This record gives sequence, structure tokens and C-alpha cells, in this order.
Amino acid sequence: MNRFQVRKVAVLGAGVMGAQIAAHLVNCKVPVVLFDLPAKEGPKNGIVTKAIEGLKKLKPAPLGVPEDAARIQAANYEEHLALLGECDLVIEAIAERMDWKLDLYQKIAGSLAPHAIVASNTSGLSITKLSEVLPESIQPRFCGIHFFNPPRYMALVELINTPATMPEVLDQLEAFVTSALGKSVVRAKDTPNFIANRVGIAGMLATIKEAENYGLSYDVVDDLTGKKLGRASSGTFRTADVVGLDTMAHVIKTLQDNLADDPFFPSYSTPAVLKALIEKGALGQKAGAGFYKKVGKDILRLDPAKADYVPAGGKAEPIVERMLKKPAAERLKLLRESSNPQAQFLWAIHRNAFHYAAVHLGSIADTARDVDFAMRWGFGMKQGPFELWQDAGWQQVAGWVKEDIEAGKALSSAPLPAWVFDGRTGVHTPEGSWSPTKGAYVPGSSLPVYQRQHFPETVLGAGAAAPLSSGTEVFKNDEVRVWTLDGEVLILSITSKLHLIGTGVVEGLHKAVELAEAGYKGLVIWSPDDVFSAGANLEQTLPVFMKEGAKGIAPVILQLQTALLRMRYAQVPVVAAMRGIALGGGCEIALHCARRVAAMETYVGLVEVGVGLIPGGGGLTYIARRAAEMAAAGNANADIMKFATDGFTNAAMAKVGTSAIESRKLGYLLDTDIVVPHKDELLFVASTQAKAMFDSGYRPPHKALFPVAGRSAIATIMGQLANMRDGGFISAHDFHISTLIAQVVCGGDVDAGSLVSEEYLMAMERSRFCSLLEHPKSQERIMGMLQTGKPVRN
Repeated sequence: MNRFQVRKVAVLGAGVMGAQIAAHLVNCKVPVVLFDLPAKEGPKNGIVTKAIEGLKKLKPAPLGVPEDAARIQAANYEEHLALLGECDLVIEAIAERMDWKLDLYQKIAGSLAPHAIVASNTSGLSITKLSEVLPESIQPRFCGIHFFNPPRYMALVELINTPATMPEVLDQLEAFVTSALGKSVVRAKDTPNFIANRVGIAGMLATIKEAENYGLSYDVVDDLTGKKLGRASSGTFRTADVVGLDTMAHVIKTLQDNLADDPFFPSYSTPAVLKALIEKGALGQKAGAGFYKKVGKDILRLDPAKADYVPAGGKAEPIVERMLKKPAAERLKLLRESSNPQAQFLWAIHRNAFHYAAVHLGSIADTARDVDFAMRWGFGMKQGPFELWQDAGWQQVAGWVKEDIEAGKALSSAPLPAWVFDGRTGVHTPEGSWSPTKGAYVPGSSLPVYQRQHFPETVLGAGAAAPLSSGTEVFKNDEVRVWTLDGEVLILSITSKLHLIGTGVVEGLHKAVELAEAGYKGLVIWSPDDVFSAGANLEQTLPVFMKEGAKGIAPVILQLQTALLRMRYAQVPVVAAMRGIALGGGCEIALHCARRVAAMETYVGLVEVGVGLIPGGGGLTYIARRAAEMAAAGNANADIMKFATDGFTNAAMAKVGTSAIESRKLGYLLDTDIVVPHKDELLFVASTQAKAMFDSGYRPPHKALFPVAGRSAIATIMGQLANMRDGGFISAHDFHISTLIAQVVCGGDVDAGSLVSEEYLMAMERSRFCSLLEHPKSQERIMGMLQTGKPVRN
């Protein structure tokens, strides 16, 4: 694949979006220059440096680790325009004012590199109008790029061309944004608010209107339109608060100013409650109040009738909850026919969404797939509107919507397009997704970047192969599938719930290594969802413990430890392809692989203390070994304790790296490990790594003894723990667990620098793990976690 080389990016505008786009670029190791106006007082870069400092305090964190803020180069338009000539991509992200943007373009045009792509991060302004002020030489390299907020976490990026944009420019930008930044791209037409905000904001306005029609409070609506509906947990009004009510009003105004001929135009009027909140300065979360307000620990909701805030907490009625758990066809039928106001409300917002999407599909998007992906990636929906419609029975639902339109119940009297009733069973087929403008089913993108995604996200009805039924199966049991796509690399996929590690996983690890050594270049551990492994299957081991006690568990732990050492010393490379969560035993599996390939948003950590245990699968042994390796690498053998103490702290406090970048800082990923921005490229990159390592003459590490910090380090750590216990910062049981962790990490009652083996330390792990199983306080923690899913503090 030929790659468009992006050596440096300029981001113009250090506001909320510009600064966070810059942060995501440095997360992905892309050099970036952040520009803004020169400050009127103090250093000229004052506006930008303040924005960069602000990134360290924002939640959710835009940076993988706060210190990476230093990688963002600050600049201003007065002194540093020459830096633009070093940039291959320039992203303008200033305020949504057409006149300000046009003025800036005129200012920078003469400083741009002759090959640079120039893109405006706008949520809805006309890209074509923005391009008209640029010199003709730049117009073919100009387009729209709409990141969703917050840029680090939201998958969607919309790309928008103008009539003058060269096709290869959009192709190059799509490849960069997908592979280098990990984003999911939808190409949108140059219409107001593009696809996601057009459909999403229209949907939010319709939801506000229907909530008023059915007399539902904001908290009840959010409970109904959140996870229970397969949407983002923030629902509708909470989402508005998070986005910012002024931002929402701006997007609504774009609809009002540009869509006077839209058959849904009357529904674009600004809700009176939104207008009133904005006038009061209650702009949502950033202002401390909006539809909701937090007072101390209490969450209050606005009561429009009282014009004041009242306690929140309203929920969906049980009968409606039960309806929402039914399959799509039955669910929509029940909602439509129910007399319950909450059910009627839900049918109304579904009907409005289907109606709006069908009427506007041809004007805003190339295909129905683009709309569904935009809503999934930009608004957190499990299914886009067309997918849900198709899932529920296309013609049946179309008839219901038609009836409601004719009865005057819909938001608009505009009829559904004729193609809806042409006998189809949906808009997504194995051939492609429906395009009204082409009058055909259009397949997905064939750009080379998507060849790196063995199993890209797909839409309902597309007939894409399911990963766990693809390839050639080599071995299978109740908890794993071992298979291959190419006959060169073996893949082990854990199939148990949350990919918990039970006896079947241990058996599968042994078998997979044996098979890989017999006839493959490597083994990749990968599963096609957002869980690498959540750790040990405590529920599975409970009956063994109840029957035989800790002595019955010791052989189970030994089998796991043996399997992980088998992986570590395998004759072919074992590569962990990590995505989502890799906690406890899942982290230990990854630590014993020859290499780790992790998606950017991977949570990694040894969290066993949360259930009153210590890591038992070699996690503490890994910490001790790495401490020795790091001390040796720094020619500081006497300082093993420093590295051991860092690892001890991570395990004793159950620290979790909340990104691959932070996990590297904690030592769970090494500098030689690979961070992959796009989750759907994990399997490709991991397989490529395994083959490259094998073809380079891979040999496993030599088994060797290594020095440990010894009893003196244990004593030092215990002294600190005693102070924390006596000061009330940790409980007596926390002190006990932490002491056991320190004993293993430091090698037990031996002199500093004593040489030990992995097996010696794993035996220590095993004995202490089993001793905790018999401790009443640990048993309380285990049962509490199994029953409630929450840690017990005792």
C-alpha cells in the first residue's frame, strides 16, 4: 500500500476541538504544530500554551499520558506562518464562523507547502463556500474533515469534498485518518451538518418534541433513550449537556439558515426550553448546569413547569423495559400498539427516525450504509436507523410509518420515497447498500487501507463472514477456537464470556502452542470484540474450592502458570493482539507473549487485589524479572529495588493503564511492542509481526536466573505500608495482601541480589494466592464481586 507521508500536521485554532485534535495526533506519534492568534499580553504563544496546559486537566483525558502535551509545538499566526511549509496536512479548527475562516485562509495561503492537504474541521458549514476564497492551486487539495468530540474517543470522522477536490486527496486523507489516527471514516455530501449531525440533531429535536407530547421528564427520557435502546448511555438530554447547549443551538441554526425548503423544516425550530437555558447561561456540563445540575453529590434535573431543578432519578417503567428486550420486530410492534405513554413515545421517535432517514438519504449520503455507520460511530448507536428498520421487517415497518404519516402523526407530511415500497426487504445486501441517487446497491470502499482490516465493521444484512466461523479451524473446545486464515499463522480466539480464563482456555493455550510449533510461523491471540480477557473465571473454580479447599486450586494455578511459561518459551513467536480490556489473568497472558500489539484504547492491569487476591499467573514474577532486566540495562544492579517498587505499587494499587500509551508507562507494554490506532487492523498487524519475527530467525529467550531485591526491600515496603495502615489509608487486609505481593516481587526472605528462577517465584505466587483464598476477608471480596460486580472494601 502506498502511503501518503504525513511528517507533520498543523492544527489551526487552539480551542476545544483544535487542542484535542492536536492531542490525539501526538497520541498517535504524529508531530503537530498548534496555532492560534498572538496573545495581546505576555508571550505571543500564550493562548496556545494555555490550551496545551489545559489538555492535562480535561476529563475524559485527551492525552494518553499528560507529559505528551510537551510534544505539541506552540505557534501563532504573527511569528510562525513559515512553519506551515513543513506540514503535509493542515487542519483548520477555529470557531464556526464563515467570515473568520475565510479571513484565516487568505492569511495562510501563501505559506502552505505546494503538496499539503488543507481541511476544515467544521460541523456543518459549506465546504464548497469555504474553498472559494482559496487560490485555484489550493482548491484541489481542500476538503472538509469533521472530527467528533472528544476526538480521542469518538470513532467517526466525516470527509467532505468540493467539486474541485481531487479524488486522490480524499483517498490519501481517508487512509491516513483510518490507519494512523484509528478513525472510522464516512464520506458525506456537502449539505448542512453533513450526515451524523444532520440526522442526529434532527432526532434530538424530535425527541424533545415527543417528550413534551407525552409528558415525560428529562431523566425518564434519558433512561429510555440510552443503553436500553442500544444507544449511548448518556441518552438525549445528558448528551446535549455534554456537547454544550450553545453548540447544539449553533448546529440547529445551521439547519434553520440553510434548509427552508426541507419538508421537516418546522421541526427545526429551537425548543423554548433550550432557548431559555442558553439565555440564562446554563450551557450544560461546562457551565455547571443545563438540563441537569450537580449539587454536591446529587444530580438534579430541570423541571420546566417549576422553572427550577428537582431531584433526578426517573426510570423506564418495567413493562416498557420488558418490551425493549424483545427482538426488533416484536419490540416495535409492542411499542406501537401499547397505550403506555413511554411506549408510545419510543414508537414515535423510531417512526420519526425512519421517516427522516428515508426522505433525506439521497441528498445527504451516497448510501444507506453511510448513514448507519455515521449514527453508530458518531452517536453511539448499536444499530443505525436503516439497520433497525431492516431488522424489524422492512415492509411491515414501512407500512406502519406510512399509516402514521397519512394520519398526521409524523413530523412531516412528506411521503416515504417510492423506492421504500419497491418490494425490497431492506437496504443492506451482500451486494452492497442502497444508493437512491445511483438506483443500485453500492459495495463498500475498496481503498487499499481497508485490506489491512480482515474483519471490518459491517452492517446488518451485508452477509459479511463472522470471524469465529471464518478460516480453517484446527482445534476447538468450549472456551477457545484455534484457527488460521492463511495457513502461516495460527490464531487463538477465547470464546468464553468476557474471555474469562478457565480450564478450557488453559488447555487451548497448551494445544495452540503445540500446533503452532509443529507447522506455523507463529501464534496470535486475538478475539473479535472489545475484550482481550477480563481475567480468571472465579465462578468456575468456586465448586473446586468448595469441595477441596485451596489445595484443590493449587494444581489449577500451576496449570495456568505452566501454560504461560510454555508460551513464553515457545519455538515460534506468540503475539498478543490486545483490544478493550486485558485485566488480571488477561494481562498475564499478554505479559508472557513474545510481543504485544495493542489497540490505542486498551485497558491493561493486574487488578486481583480488588477480589482480595494477588496475581497468580506469573504477573508478579514478570514484575520481578523486568525489575532485574531494567536495572541491568541501566548498569544499576544495586537499584533493582527502585524498579521492583514501581511494579509492586502498580499491582498493590491495581493500577490500570487507561490507554496503550499509559500501559507502556506502567511497564505492561514494552518499547518494542506495537500500538495500533485502529482496532480493526490489530489482527493484520499482529500476524505480520509474527511472520516477520519468524522470518528473521526468531528464537525464544534463554531460561536464566535473575537477581531480586530481597528481604531488605520487603522491609522497606512494609514500613511504608504500615504507615498507610496506621494512617487509615488502607485496611489491615489491604496491608496483608500488599505484604504478600511485596514478598513475591522482591523474591522472599533472601539477600538482595540473590539469583532466582521464574519457577521459584511462581511457586511463591501460588502458595500466597491459595492462602488468600482461605482468608475470610478475601472470601468476602470474591463473593461480593461475583454477586454485585463491585469491589468490597474490608
